[in-house]
Amino acid sequence: MSKYLLEVGTEELPYKFIPSAIEQLKCGFENFLNGNKVAFEDVKVYATPRRLAVIVSGLEKESKDEVKVVKGPVKKVAYDENGNLTKAGEGFCKKNGLTPDDLYIEDDYIHAKIVIKGKSIVELLKENVPSIVLKLQGSHFMRWADNEEKFSRPIRWIVSILDKDEVKIKIIDKESSNVTRGHRFAQQNVYINNPDDYVEIMRNCCVIVDQNERKQRIIERAKEEAEKLGAEPYYTDDLLDEVTFITEYPVPAVCEFNPDYLRLPEELVVTVMAVHQRYFALYKDGKLINKFITMTNYIGDEFENIKAGNVRVIKARLDDAVFFFNEDTKKPLADYVEDLKGITFQKGMGTMYDKAQRLVKLSKLIAGNNPSIERTALLAKADLTTSLVFEFTELQGFIGADYARVSNEPENVCEGIKEHYFPLNADGEIAKTKEGQIVGIADKIDTICAVFAEGKKPTGSSDPLGVRRAALGIIRTILANDLKIDLVKLINETLLLLPVSTEGESMLDKVKNLTGSCTNRLSGKCSEEINEFFIQRLIIFLSEKYDKNVLEACAANKNPLADLTDYIKRVEVVSELNSPAMLESANRVARILKEDSKKSVNKSLFREPAENMLLEQINTVNENMDYRTYLKQLEEINPSVEKFFNDVLVMDKDENVKENRLAILTLLKAKYNHLADFSRL
Repeated sequence: MSKYLLEVGTEELPYKFIPSAIEQLKCGFENFLNGNKVAFEDVKVYATPRRLAVIVSGLEKESKDEVKVVKGPVKKVAYDENGNLTKAGEGFCKKNGLTPDDLYIEDDYIHAKIVIKGKSIVELLKENVPSIVLKLQGSHFMRWADNEEKFSRPIRWIVSILDKDEVKIKIIDKESSNVTRGHRFAQQNVYINNPDDYVEIMRNCCVIVDQNERKQRIIERAKEEAEKLGAEPYYTDDLLDEVTFITEYPVPAVCEFNPDYLRLPEELVVTVMAVHQRYFALYKDGKLINKFITMTNYIGDEFENIKAGNVRVIKARLDDAVFFFNEDTKKPLADYVEDLKGITFQKGMGTMYDKAQRLVKLSKLIAGNNPSIERTALLAKADLTTSLVFEFTELQGFIGADYARVSNEPENVCEGIKEHYFPLNADGEIAKTKEGQIVGIADKIDTICAVFAEGKKPTGSSDPLGVRRAALGIIRTILANDLKIDLVKLINETLLLLPVSTEGESMLDKVKNLTGSCTNRLSGKCSEEINEFFIQRLIIFLSEKYDKNVLEACAANKNPLADLTDYIKRVEVVSELNSPAMLESANRVARILKEDSKKSVNKSLFREPAENMLLEQINTVNENMDYRTYLKQLEEINPSVEKFFNDVLVMDKDENVKENRLAILTLLKAKYNHLADFSRL
């Protein structure tokens, strides 16, 4: 078994490109090897800002032979009456390198088996590796020198080694060798003689090529430095990933800034450090302190200049923040609401001021008259017009909450302004205040409906305004807080609140005359699309905990959006179903009833005792019981259902008797559907 190493050395790669490049390279090599029938054990991809490396282990030295069957002309065309090959037959042989003895007849056509000899792995690597690298996709690719091909950044060196031998390849204008480069401040020309030694050799040259090892080092070194101060480092996954992909050998440096800056909102200071400067903020006893850790890519001893430079940068950024904060707070947050008229929400959907007014109305629809919720809805977007949020857009909501406090708004309103954006991601924190929950749902449902109303529903590659995340946020908020919200009704009401381009009559009166997205919106089609979208997100979200078939069965009989809590209760009970006999009965009913009977049951048409017995049993099933008891009732009447099918021919020759029996089954089906569409299980 062999091992192959490829390293592509470059100028500093954009950190956002690297994770994608890792996945693309892994898939590219796996597809290449599998496609050429080359056995291998593993493909590992390593990446730093200056290099992308691939190590393939357990590699066979050549691809397997392939037997291919080729089909030629029909027998009568390939052979003459004397059994000799015609020109057509001879041409087929010549084309495929065959002799007449290689041919055989199958289904009246001539065929032959061709053995395609396997290629050496060296040959295959030379043929395929350059194209794998050049197929990498990313934004802002560039050309350099006189080259036509593009790559993320100029390629400066290439290492290509199979076991102990070089495999000569060329990518754009660089030819491979066994020479790589160490850290910028360490040894530059480093010789790699064996892929087995690569990771360790690079580590000795102050390059940690394994991104997972590098990330772990960052965590450990940050904690070590923080512990010296009796503090804890703050970092997010995004910050950790970014620092991992901008360093080859991360070394921490502790810096200090003026404690006066701590008077600024905490989220602002942390954002300046983490998001804008890639620093690790430090907390001591739960409070932010005036120190931070920066992960340098420096391996020398002269850190004072580095520290001083970072302190100058953070001071400049925080000075800007102080200026914006002081200017913004010269007037109360409520005065910024009017300025929202100058910000477009999205094309065709008015301004952010219009959206704020809709949030007030939607919040009322959800929670009734509640002054604090209405105030939160009115002020929720006001900070979008402030200078500080313009500079630090990721702080929208957080700054609004701080400005609301400065304006002496009630604390629950302040928290609601911040929390109405929650959850910020798929696993993010849910709003705790009622204000944040209700206004957040109103905000998200308004955005979703607006996107769909304009015909911009999400696709596989596009998610306008993050509507998938918004839908999940609504679902999580409702379920986490057991909120009684009819989303079906809320969707319809929201669509009616959105602006339309007609004047005069009410929107509903104008349906027939509307065109484009407005027609779609008011005709009911848009509402159906949004409902389906929500149900899909709901099932995807819950499928980690419940069986997908059960989720779909419980969604098919009743729209789960009308009462998510009720839906979960039904799912939990149906998940416990352990009665194959009842399930078979329910499925049999569904198979017989192509459509529900519209007639009432007439006892005078009963011909068998089993008919009356089943009807009586059906009437004992009480829909007002809890679902677990209800399911038990369905299981208890199943013997009567089975007897009905054993004793009764549903499709009787007498049309009246048949329709009467179908009416009984319709009643039974309705009882099943109170829980789920069991035909889907």
